[in-house]
Amino acid sequence: MTVTVFTKPRCPQCDATKRQLTKLGVPFETVDLSENPSTLEQLQQAGFKQAPVVITPDNSWTGYRPDLIRSLAKSFAAQSVTEHDVISMPTADQRVLAA
Repeated sequence: MTVTVFTKPRCPQCDATKRQLTKLGVPFETVDLSENPSTLEQLQQAGFKQAPVVITPDNSWTGYRPDLIRSLAKSFAAQSVTEHDVISMPTADQRVLAA
């Protein structure tokens, strides 16, 4: 799952968003819009009017949204379990040897 947080310098909502994502264990990439004016222009043309802009595979939003961050963290945790929890079932040979 790729999460991108588009930020600006001295942005309290940006800092709060990144802090909460980190606290909840959601990996993310940060793009500083002050260093990427063409990206800023694209986001503005797409209707985003404030920072941060958070883009996920299933959603996007602006501002500090703890409700959406929590929802994202739950989705990330569920995806991580699905992708990384492998239950090892004994093979028929292992069951015979154990008997």
